[in-house]
Amino acid sequence: MNIARVAAIFEKDFKEFMRNMMLFTSVLIPIVIAAFFGRIDGAEGGVPNEMVIIIVGVVFTAVTFSSMMTMMAEENEKDTLRGLLQSPATIIDIIAGKSSVITLMTIISLVASIMLIEVSGFWTVENIAGLILLGIFFLNLGIGIGLLVKSVATTSVYLIPIMFLFGFTPYIEFLVTDEGHIARQIAEYFPLYQNLYILNGDGGTAEFLILLAWIAVSFVIVLWAFNKRKSDD
Repeated sequence: MNIARVAAIFEKDFKEFMRNMMLFTSVLIPIVIAAFFGRIDGAEGGVPNEMVIIIVGVVFTAVTFSSMMTMMAEENEKDTLRGLLQSPATIIDIIAGKSSVITLMTIISLVASIMLIEVSGFWTVENIAGLILLGIFFLNLGIGIGLLVKSVATTSVYLIPIMFLFGFTPYIEFLVTDEGHIARQIAEYFPLYQNLYILNGDGGTAEFLILLAWIAVSFVIVLWAFNKRKSDD
């Protein structure tokens, strides 16, 4: 990995991110939601951890996943990804540069959202480690799907199901009240639930192993998408 090339890609994509209103607005969506729920629940002793984790899920789906997918789809639509791949920059340089921009925006959105809802004990070592693993999962998912999407207009087709599956997972408790229902038992193995357990102080080795397993799956998706993209070219 060439640091100078990564820095150049970061600078280019950062400027494009700030000019693109769709991408820039995605950073504000979780902050607005956090401000809304913070005002509603502020008088009742704080926002419940389930709602905090849903806001975290919105950050990672609306900012991390969606922005990465959109940026990769833009490269596909303009047919500039092929040019980048044929330049001295390697695919690692390209992904590192773009991921750095998305990571910065994710941190800004997440920190601002958590500050607005005033969550105590959120920034523990265990929770930060869990958030890093969650971020890697969503970055990989965005890269993988972004490599397959041919245009920015079609990204919403993937965003909505991913947001509901991985961003709003704890909402299933409101839809399915039976704790023994198979849908809830399956949902409890999804990434966001592991972060909920960690935030509640119930997390252990199992939760981190499950998160690592999801990351492994996301890496497989990236490799498959990259190989498919190469064969299409």
